[in-house]
Amino acid sequence: MTLKEGLHAIEAIFKRELHLLTKTPTFMICIFGAPLICLIFFLSLMKGGLPKDMPIAVVDLDKSALSRNLTRQLDAFEQTRVAFNANSFYEARKELQKGNVYAIFFIPQDFGKDASLGKQPHLSFYTNASYLVAASLLFRDMKTISVLAGASVGLQTGRAKGYTDDQITAALQPIKVDTHAIGNPWMNYSVYLNNTILPGILQVMIFFSTVFAIGSEIKYGSSREWLKMGKGSMLISLLGKLLPQTIAFTAVAFLFAAFLYGYNSFPLNSGWGPMLLALFLLVIAAQAVGIFMISVLPTLRLGLSFACLFGMVSFSIVGFSFPVAGMNPVLQSLADLFPLRHYFLIYVDQALNGRAMIYTWSEYIWLLGFLILPLLVRKNLKNALLYIKYIP
Repeated sequence: MTLKEGLHAIEAIFKRELHLLTKTPTFMICIFGAPLICLIFFLSLMKGGLPKDMPIAVVDLDKSALSRNLTRQLDAFEQTRVAFNANSFYEARKELQKGNVYAIFFIPQDFGKDASLGKQPHLSFYTNASYLVAASLLFRDMKTISVLAGASVGLQTGRAKGYTDDQITAALQPIKVDTHAIGNPWMNYSVYLNNTILPGILQVMIFFSTVFAIGSEIKYGSSREWLKMGKGSMLISLLGKLLPQTIAFTAVAFLFAAFLYGYNSFPLNSGWGPMLLALFLLVIAAQAVGIFMISVLPTLRLGLSFACLFGMVSFSIVGFSFPVAGMNPVLQSLADLFPLRHYFLIYVDQALNGRAMIYTWSEYIWLLGFLILPLLVRKNLKNALLYIKYIP
């Protein structure tokens, strides 16, 4: 077969696939519907970057000027709102159990008096760890206000003893900590989550769409016709079939980048080129994995189940929620089998840290390496297209 004949065959299959895409709602949902809905939903959900004014309950049994000042300062924090002033710990616990508040700040009786006498009174705070983000942020605010309360009492006591402010400060904070948050200094959860969740959702949709496109040919008995249009070549048949999806998914991926790095101005320290290249490679790598899935399990329902399982596991194993270095060594090795893992490493190096591409080239090679998978199973897929009769 000449090159010209091969290009004509790809063109014919391309037109056939375009017709199937436009008349099949499943493709429209996978390619455009679900990714765009998720884009709007997640960017709107985390528009503020961090949750603000999360309700807590304060149990103030002291009722002193010091305890009231602590309550006002705690309420002034951006993430914390004193929504309930309880008369007892029992009342506050009831509100916590109902889900009306996420934390309890407990000030004991005679707190101000004991603090002024140097008796080291205890401040207690409780968080509902069922809400991980809310509990972590509120714990940080309550711990901060507790440290500030101790420093305030120490300052007043030192002044009463005749010490200078410099002497008191040196005693209260002998080591001054200078903290710098690298990559995401705003501690913006949208920067942290959306740059991996949205490409991850896109990857899952590519798995589904690829498996559905090929599995439907087997299910509805049109696989021989498709293969005949490709002159019996799996390469030509797959190129013609998946090229429209490649173009569409790449356009959606670039739209994601436009919203993330353009409209929302998320960190993009190495420029657009490295991330757009990574998104394109993620698209074709996910398609290659999808071909592998339907080739290994050449039944539509089993292929889709494989795609769902593999896609969902990828969110947990790529390392953005739990570090891969802390996983079991076997899982550390398996993490490299997921395209999203390599995209995540490129994102960290290029968009967040702005490193030279020479330090990340291996991750690009990994994404290209997934294109080998269809070659390994092409005979199995061709046999499935020619000989398998679908059984409902």
